[in-house]
Amino acid sequence: MIHSAVAIAQSDGPTFRAGAATSNITPPLGELIVGGWEPTPAQHIHDELQARCLVLDDGKTTLAIVLCDNVGIPHEVFDAAKTQAHQATEIPIENMLMASTHTHSATTARGESKVIQQSELTEYQKFLAGRIADGVRRALNHLQPAKIGWGGVDEPSEVFNRRWFVTDPQLAANPFGGVDQVRMNPPRGHAALDRPAGPVDPEVSFVSVQSRDGRPIALLANYSLHYVGGVPRNEVSADYFGYFARAIKQRLGASQTTPAFVGMLSNGTSGDVNNIDFRNKNPKRYASYEKMQEVANKIADRVYEAHAGIEFHDWVKLSAASTPLTLKVRKPTQAMREHFAELEKQPEASPRHRREAIYARRIASLDEAPETVDIQLQTLRIGDLGIAAIPFETFTETGLELKAKAPTRDMFTIELANGSFGYLPTPRQHRFGGYETWLGTNYVQEDASEKIVETLLNLFDAMK
Repeated sequence: MIHSAVAIAQSDGPTFRAGAATSNITPPLGELIVGGWEPTPAQHIHDELQARCLVLDDGKTTLAIVLCDNVGIPHEVFDAAKTQAHQATEIPIENMLMASTHTHSATTARGESKVIQQSELTEYQKFLAGRIADGVRRALNHLQPAKIGWGGVDEPSEVFNRRWFVTDPQLAANPFGGVDQVRMNPPRGHAALDRPAGPVDPEVSFVSVQSRDGRPIALLANYSLHYVGGVPRNEVSADYFGYFARAIKQRLGASQTTPAFVGMLSNGTSGDVNNIDFRNKNPKRYASYEKMQEVANKIADRVYEAHAGIEFHDWVKLSAASTPLTLKVRKPTQAMREHFAELEKQPEASPRHRREAIYARRIASLDEAPETVDIQLQTLRIGDLGIAAIPFETFTETGLELKAKAPTRDMFTIELANGSFGYLPTPRQHRFGGYETWLGTNYVQEDASEKIVETLLNLFDAMK
């Protein structure tokens, strides 16, 4: 399925302008890579990490969208970057959307906790905030008369729900001494696999910006797929998000443009989705970086095909809205505390869940957590295209609900935007259990996704 949509043209009146730029945000070797269960120091940079920036201006309103190659950036860093960018450019803070791509092979910008406020930024976090702000300023410097269009195309072959109902209780054991209904990333081809626990969203949404004479300026895409992986231990990479940026530049013939073309791929609602077909017992084996290149090229090909069918217009109205939302922080139950206390009395060699030690530490750290946490929710509107921003790893069913209910003709959601507060299962998925619902992976009240959807829809309505 391919579709396209554009806003109504306006030949007279203000000029629509756009500019784009990148900032290198690669940290020094030795910084910790945190995509796995245990951090490892970076020893090699396979490809440089970037903050990819797009600025749009309709003559009255200016928007800035920044995508950073990182697993998850806390709101304190984004807040610092927005403050610096605002002071230098006067772009309103509420008009800046900043997000992480969720590559699992980037060095960390996270603090010690998802829900405990940082008192001071680390050296890399300060560097990162400054480079993001620099990218916004440079994109603004490149503003020029432009035209814009957007569309969407389905690519279903690379999205699979990674949460499965299983019939073997041993596969669904959790680190709190219980048994879930659902297992995240079960063994491939296992006889106990029943059915996926949720849907997928195959759509690749995209926004394309060109100069008035047709020279590509930037293309922002959105796909609801987690990172791909296949990166050797201790190596840094932007994953398929970086490969897509280079691939779409090549497809559009924009390799030699000045200012440089910027390709961007944001992470949609992929908290429960990866590209592993768990029914397949004998998957193809890939060399390092091979699979992510395949995924990126496939998405770039599909976007390029759909791109030929969109119509560009010289002006669209831009708007933004944002609001804080207070959520309750989940706390350990007495049963959890008793379970981990009992484990401490047992010999280390005794049988136990392989993640119990990790979750024992995470549960203990929540003693210092506040009762509530304030998150920032945001919506942008580009003509009749809506963009929602959620600071969590968001489940696909939440993204699909927003697409169904949003008042704009087209919309997509960027996750891990303006913060990084962990996973966001729906109440239904909380009942099923599984990794993404465990306390220490998820930190906020179980109906948080419903409150977030309601708030975002209200923001969209306020921009009508």
